[in-house]
Amino acid sequence: MFITLEGPEGSGKSSQIGLLTAYLREQGLAVVQTREPGGTRIGDQIRACLHDVANGEMTAVTEVLLYAASRAQHVEELIRPALAAGKIVLCDRFADSTIAYQGYGRALNLSDLHTLTRIATGGLSPHLTILLDIDVERGLARRQSGGDEMNRLDLEAVSFHQRVRQGYHALAANDPQRWVTINADRPKTNVQADLQRVVMDHLRQYQASLV
Repeated sequence: MFITLEGPEGSGKSSQIGLLTAYLREQGLAVVQTREPGGTRIGDQIRACLHDVANGEMTAVTEVLLYAASRAQHVEELIRPALAAGKIVLCDRFADSTIAYQGYGRALNLSDLHTLTRIATGGLSPHLTILLDIDVERGLARRQSGGDEMNRLDLEAVSFHQRVRQGYHALAANDPQRWVTINADRPKTNVQADLQRVVMDHLRQYQASLV
């Protein structure tokens, strides 16, 4: 089963996915935890380029093509083999980030982005996507107060991040069978409890569908 976590900056995806991975492994499940951009040696090199604050002149088209290149390598090298081996793949961001950030945030053509995404993923789509939702200004304040290094996209204007969040809401509304939204502006333990419940419910449904 392929599960992705999405959300605005400061929603806690990175810490929550680590806790969720540990919980699922405690249940005896085989889990691969990964992230985008990155997940592979080549992808990590692309990630460093994308996030480098020195690359301020990077155009929106260059940006989205680099994300797609990292994703194509990620899918073929790591995600598809793990799924074929019967493992659960938990991914911190996937193709929906491109629609939210480069589509809604950068205002690139959505139809073109969906085509590019199909090419990069080979048509692979998550079985479940969880949106960890938080107010934009609250999320950015969290990142700053937590001492996290601010990357090139983090430093975009608040209005950019607001468009990204609106994009996530639109994606979730358009595909309610795949998306579940969780309020991330709560104590970490509460958010994690909801994540575990949602994932275990969907795992049971997914396994039942295979019988």
